[in-house]
Amino acid sequence: MRIAFDTNVLAYAEGVNGEARKAAATAIVRGFAEEEIVLPVQALAELFTVLTRKARWLPEKAQAAVVAWYDAFPVIDTSSSVLLEAMELVAKHKLSSWDAIVLAAAAHAECRMLLSEDMQDGFTWRGVTVRNPFTVTPIP
Repeated sequence: MRIAFDTNVLAYAEGVNGEARKAAATAIVRGFAEEEIVLPVQALAELFTVLTRKARWLPEKAQAAVVAWYDAFPVIDTSSSVLLEAMELVAKHKLSSWDAIVLAAAAHAECRMLLSEDMQDGFTWRGVTVRNPFTVTPIP
């Protein structure tokens, strides 16, 4: 089963929001086989922004972290078809543009699950179910 990670999983794994979140996010990442994980390029772009703005990392350090994620897992590009489907998600389901791009990219990569705390837990679109990995309900 292919799994996509949203920005918050990556940011928490980098230590944003404290050690408890870092431990939780790291455990989530390690809970899947490497070949199951894919990363939307949008999530990587957002990670760079979170690390430089919220966490106040130097751009070079943030870049190194993003490149490490990029090198570790396959990356899903934001293609023109991903953009068109993302706009459909915004119009029909009221998602933010950025969340819609992440979800549409996950669908294009044939993921079955998108781990994110930013979208409605349990929402399913084109075969991708959004799950909040930080809730007490375990991920199936």
